[in-house]
Formats: sequence, C-alpha cells, structure tokens
Amino acid sequence: MSASAADILSKSADELTDYFRQVLKRYPASPPRLLEAIEYSLLAGGKRLRPALVLESFLACGGKSKTAALAAAGALELVHTFSLVHDDLPAMDDDDLRRGRPTNHKVFGEAMAILAGDAMVTMAFEVLAVDCPAELVGSLCRELAKATGPDGMIGGQVLDMDEQKPKKLEQLQKLHRMKTGALLTASCRMGAIAAGADEAKLAALDGFGRHLGLAFQIVDDILDETATAEQMGKATKKDAAKGKVTYPTLMGLDASQKEAEKNLTAALKSIGPLGAPAERLTSLANFVVERQT
Repeated sequence: MSASAADILSKSADELTDYFRQVLKRYPASPPRLLEAIEYSLLAGGKRLRPALVLESFLACGGKSKTAALAAAGALELVHTFSLVHDDLPAMDDDDLRRGRPTNHKVFGEAMAILAGDAMVTMAFEVLAVDCPAELVGSLCRELAKATGPDGMIGGQVLDMDEQKPKKLEQLQKLHRMKTGALLTASCRMGAIAAGADEAKLAALDGFGRHLGLAFQIVDDILDETATAEQMGKATKKDAAKGKVTYPTLMGLDASQKEAEKNLTAALKSIGPLGAPAERLTSLANFVVERQT
C-alpha cells in the first residue's frame, strides 16, 4: 500500500529540517540577526511540497544516492521561502501573517527581511554547488535559475502585479505557470536530474509538474475564497479585496474545481509510464487537489 501524502510530506519535511540546520552552521561569520531572520522563515514549517516532489521524483526515477536530491530539495525550498518573505513585504502583497505567524518583516523589519530573502537565493545555489556531484551542478543550477527568473516565478509575480488584469483563461494560466507552476515543475525535473533519469522519464515528470502546478494554483484560489485565515495560516479573501483575477472570479467555484481535477488527471496520465515507482507522486498529486489548507 502506498504511503499517505501526510506521511510523505512529514518525512521529507523532517529530512529537510535536519539538512537546513546543518547548512546554517556553515555561516559562522554571518551576523547573528541575519541568520535569525533566515531561520525564522526557513524553519517555519509549511507543507514542504516542493522538496517532497524533488525527493519523490528522484525515487520514482530509480535514484540511489540521496545527497544530490536533498541538496536540490533544499535549494528549491530556499528559493520558495525567499519568494514568500519578499511577497509579504509592504511593497508587494503587504501581508502580516504567514504560516500562522507574523511575517518576517513584521518581526525583523523590512530591510532585514529583504536581505534575508537575498541571502536565501545565494544559499540555494551554494548548496547545489557544494553538495551535488560536479557533473550535476550545471544542470540543476540551470533548472532552478530558469524556474526562478524572468521567464519563471519572478516574471509571474510581475504579471500578477500588473494593472492589466488577465481577461481570458489562457492569460491567467500563463501567469500561474510562471508564478507558481515553474518552481513546482522544476521540483520534479530536478529530482529526475539528480537521479540521472533518461529523457523519457524527464519528459514524464515535466508534464506531471506542469499540470500539477496549475492544479495547485487553482485550489489555492478556491481556498482563498472558501477557507478561513486560521485554516490557511495567512490572510484569506485578499485577492478579491485587491481586485485580482482568480480562477473563481473568472470561472466560478464549481468550474474551477473541475479545472483542478482536469489538471490532476493530466498530471497522473503523464507519470503513468513510470508505473509503481510513481505511486507516492500520485499520493502527493491527489493531496494537492483535495487539501483544505
């Protein structure tokens, strides 16, 4: 019987926390307040979905030595956490709550939050360079940089801030493929690369990640409308208040749920050729669509 998504996420989160504690010890000359700000957000918990996808994609592709996969998982989470810290700033989304606690800038001030986010970006590429075999460093860094940069998460955030709001489903999908989907796809691809996967397996996980990324964002939009702040650990209904276009505002809640399920089906079809080794990825994909937080 395949492990539950909760068990998979819990195990990978524990592995990642142990890894981050070791990584943070590598900076003895760092100003203590900076390390405190980094640790505050980096070890705050959360679903840890991206690192779990890295590790499970690695296993689904028959990976053996976990060192590179763990570094890739850590790098993805460092970049993801930096994005949350910066997104919460007054100049961006101006949020006071993240993962059930005050946001980084509320505790450490705006300047330190910016610098902590900047530091996490550089740490992400450092762990890849230090902890991965030399023959994998270039490929993994390229994947992470592309998913993070102008054509990926950061470009998507710019589109999200644009006053010219998406009017069609295709425009909204492009925004979310960049802002949310790029890192989720990179998680799957980097796990495959760490395992030395062939082109067929890499393509399967690429398709899985792309469809899962859209499903994840659709469900996020639904939960922003239907869940409470206590359930989510952050403010809800903020997108509507800011006039943002979301899947529910564009399609309605029922149609949005169907669109999420359609992308889930496509994601699972993509990894069908991987067979039994991908069962744990199936559990994670189902969790993405069924989650309540």
